[in-house]
Amino acid sequence: MSARALLAALMMLWAAPALAEPPAATPIVIGQSYRLPSKALGAERTINVYTPASYAGGGKRYPVLYLLDGGTDQDFHHITGLAQLGGFPWGSMEEIIVVGVETVDRRKELTSPTADPALQKEFPTAGGAADFRRFIADEVEPFVDAHYRTSGDTGVLGESFAGLFVVETFLRAPGTFDRYVAISPSLWWDNESLSKEAADLLAKQDGDKRSLWLSIGDEGREMQSGMDRLVAALKAGAPASLDWRYEPRHDQSHSSIYHATAYEALRAFYPKPDTEGSR
Repeated sequence: MSARALLAALMMLWAAPALAEPPAATPIVIGQSYRLPSKALGAERTINVYTPASYAGGGKRYPVLYLLDGGTDQDFHHITGLAQLGGFPWGSMEEIIVVGVETVDRRKELTSPTADPALQKEFPTAGGAADFRRFIADEVEPFVDAHYRTSGDTGVLGESFAGLFVVETFLRAPGTFDRYVAISPSLWWDNESLSKEAADLLAKQDGDKRSLWLSIGDEGREMQSGMDRLVAALKAGAPASLDWRYEPRHDQSHSSIYHATAYEALRAFYPKPDTEGSR
């Protein structure tokens, strides 16, 4: 056997134990997951909770952002990543708790009923938004407040059908949250019925201070029409106490807008105490 072959054989023998027994793995943990029994939905549902880096070190209370489509295989990881990025000491956000509310049948849970036969055929389970809203308001929020140090400041974030749910909640049940972020909301749903009601619903709102962020990409007339109608209603009749912003992003598409706009909205609505921003 040549010296080179002998050396190679010895190296393989030396490396074999390392290959056979890799170092013990340690899980990467960024939060906690819970299965909650829900009377509103008649089933158990999963929520995922992210707490910021400083949470374990004191008694501070934190704002809570409720994230729709918040499953670990949905939007939980990338939105909590934005919260972590902004909450670094050199970042531009205050630290927040993020509660991901998982959807199971989002076409049901995030939409209002429709009388349109074509939509009923295409989306046979649709129309469960009111029950899902009760689940969040009456079951999820009390659970989070009971088990985490929350400040009482609440927000909600959603995109597409989840954005539709955000807008509907803001218009029909505005006291549910303090801050609303709707990205590319599917306002085309039910022939734009929600946008058509917006002016009347805005006129009924109280004077409590709230924030609303709307954004949409270059997504075609079907998506844009309902947004234009909603923005017109806000320009004409938004309550004086409402801090609302419309940020169209025509450089983005429906599939790319979420990350860019979500971070902008979070930075605006959760600025560090020593920086200027909303609320």
